[in-house]
Amino acid sequence: MRKYHALPVALLAALALTACEDGTGTQNEGAAASASVTTGASGAGDRPATEPTKNTGNAQNTQQASEGGDTDTTGTTGTTGTTGANGKGKGTEKAGKPAERTRVSCNGSNTTVTARPVPRPLNHMLLTVKNTGSTTCDLTYYPVLRFDEMQWAPQAVEDSQPQAVTTLAPGESGYAGVLLSAADGSGEAGTTGHKLTVGFQGRTPNSSGGPSALPALPAKGVYYDSTLRVTYWLRDMDQALSY
Repeated sequence: MRKYHALPVALLAALALTACEDGTGTQNEGAAASASVTTGASGAGDRPATEPTKNTGNAQNTQQASEGGDTDTTGTTGTTGTTGANGKGKGTEKAGKPAERTRVSCNGSNTTVTARPVPRPLNHMLLTVKNTGSTTCDLTYYPVLRFDEMQWAPQAVEDSQPQAVTTLAPGESGYAGVLLSAADGSGEAGTTGHKLTVGFQGRTPNSSGGPSALPALPAKGVYYDSTLRVTYWLRDMDQALSY
């Protein structure tokens, strides 16, 4: 006898609820300005002048320009690399990189979902999710299915897990295959579902990825039993129906 698999309580509650509805720059530090010393041309030897000659703001600005800083012509002496009130040059700030846009999860708010039984393989249904938003979204893990008011969730076909997350650009589609019932009749508790809720998982397993979807089912409903299984989200329709 096959065991049913209970949904995590938090995810099942979220499924039911949703179905019912740096750029700092651095400043260049200039070297400290030093007083220049003049020498005499006459006498026994060179000797320092009685009063040192001051650096002008223009000379300082020339140094700042060679160091890549903004110039300031209002001061006389001082240390470069700060503000210009005392003749100090302001270093050029480096522009920071723009923050990368975070990718969103595909869910019922930015996609359209269809559920279509297929003639081959036998007892299979195809789920199709199309990104109708303006941003690339991720289909993580596998869909969480709930027919009517069922209190258990179908297991995933582990062999169908892709090597990378299925990502949909705007307008693109992803797929999941659903094995509804055992072809040999070995399944138990067979019943017909008339309402299907498709839940989306978040970045971690069994977490909520956002609003669920309610794709229409055929008027006669869909028969399933205890062997109900679902594949991971995949990019290829034929691959999704190969399990």
